[in-house]
Amino acid sequence: MQGLMMDYPLTMDRILEHANALHPHKRISTKLPDGSFHRYTYADLYRRVKKLANVLGSLGVGIGDRVGTFSWNNYQHLELYYAVPCSGAVCHTLNIRLFPDQLAYIINHAEDRVVFVDATLLPALEQVVDQIGCVEHFVLFNANGEIETRLPNISFYEDLMAEAEAIFDWVVDDENMAMGLCYTSGTTGEPKGALYSHRSMFLHTMGENQANALALVESDVVLPVVPQFHAMAWGLPYACAMAGSEMVMPGPHLQPQALADMIAEEQVTIPAGVPTIWMGLYRELKANPRDISCIRSLVVGGSAMPRTLIEAYEKELHVPVLHAWGMTEISPLGTVCRLQRAHQGLSEAEKWDVQARQGYPIAGVEMRIVDDAGEVLPWDGETMGEVQVRGPWIVRAYFKQDPLPEHFTPDGWFRTGDVATMSPEGYMAIMDRTKDLVKSGGEWISSVELENALMAHSSVMEAAVIAIPDEKWGERPLGVVVLAPDADAVNSEGLVEYLAPQFAKFWLPERIVLVDELPKTSVGKFDKKVLRQQHAEGNLG
Repeated sequence: MQGLMMDYPLTMDRILEHANALHPHKRISTKLPDGSFHRYTYADLYRRVKKLANVLGSLGVGIGDRVGTFSWNNYQHLELYYAVPCSGAVCHTLNIRLFPDQLAYIINHAEDRVVFVDATLLPALEQVVDQIGCVEHFVLFNANGEIETRLPNISFYEDLMAEAEAIFDWVVDDENMAMGLCYTSGTTGEPKGALYSHRSMFLHTMGENQANALALVESDVVLPVVPQFHAMAWGLPYACAMAGSEMVMPGPHLQPQALADMIAEEQVTIPAGVPTIWMGLYRELKANPRDISCIRSLVVGGSAMPRTLIEAYEKELHVPVLHAWGMTEISPLGTVCRLQRAHQGLSEAEKWDVQARQGYPIAGVEMRIVDDAGEVLPWDGETMGEVQVRGPWIVRAYFKQDPLPEHFTPDGWFRTGDVATMSPEGYMAIMDRTKDLVKSGGEWISSVELENALMAHSSVMEAAVIAIPDEKWGERPLGVVVLAPDADAVNSEGLVEYLAPQFAKFWLPERIVLVDELPKTSVGKFDKKVLRQQHAEGNLG
């Protein structure tokens, strides 16, 4: 027997219709390249999305076609987030920080027919224009007709919008149709595409807005510092519309001073970004205090936030930190770290220990840890294993690839490549990536734990730990450290001595190298692949 409920397709146009009907006057603000603000409402967004859907049709975009976006976080990019999938096409967000070869690869692999380009980013795209013959049209915004570019077949966003009608009948009636395409950063091998469906993103949006997840509400003002090209800005543009939250889009203004000003002046309640962003913001707020009491939840993801930084935000700035974890392949939200009732008796220090974990899986995400043989391991807070997940917004294959054993298990779980422990209460603590763990004399050493300990030193601004070959032990850890500008006199030997009381002797880095800057990936993580290459070539000093 089957239920007698309506067959109601879970599609992106339903989210847009909801926002327009219930929150038409809520505001979306974008900081433009010149520093001024563009402001409009969900009602304006709704009208312009319909016009943009007609523009896509005039450019020959059909059902299932991929449409590239090459832009900062702004209102035009937000319009594409809705118009492309609601017209039946696939929104392919292009990472503006990729190396030219990788950028050309993913445009060609996705077979983008049209690419929408923020004119401030033209030089980066022009580097690959001769390699991307699949693109038939380039549409520019934040530009005037006098701009010079090597891109062929260009048109201008606002010119096309001015000619388009604001009447469009949504064409998506199958929730399993593709709606978005995001590629992994390609730190190992070529980038791989995660192809989201309307159903998966709709359910992810509901999951993200659970009370035990990010819990966006109508009174929130959300600042997505996480780029729109990175895992659909963590789904925040859809979550905000579903909740009726206002949005502040930072455009290219990602410097600590600009972000601090936006938070204070726009009364942001939920900023969301990676730890390196919040490291810079913390230093700015300490040097030039603002009233940021508006923040009710500082959302951090992308990589582990050091416990000392969590403590600094909560103790010194009185800002609640919400640790989260996810991946492009998980749409991306998988876990959040909210304290539970069982934690009420803990001391402040013990609570920060908990908050430094990545948290529990939100409803809709199943999680397990397994050993090298695939055996499921206990949730005892000590046993380390590879994290595997499954659920309605998690990939079952990569775009144009058959499922491979290194990515998917025979019983249908996605292999994340993260190594973690799970506490009895279900709190995950990421210990490392499988490729970043150091195996010394048959024993595992967590680079993440060493990094967090190093960044707790008052003179250390950033720290990364990588494995280096060793004839006797197989591998040994090497620390690479950037000192704070106002650091006290400290050397590598002193840093090793600082670590000594905290770890077993075999965990201590073989040596620690002081550098001026750590290489970072396109999404702001420490690029250990580059660090390993630099060390192999003897470029670390």
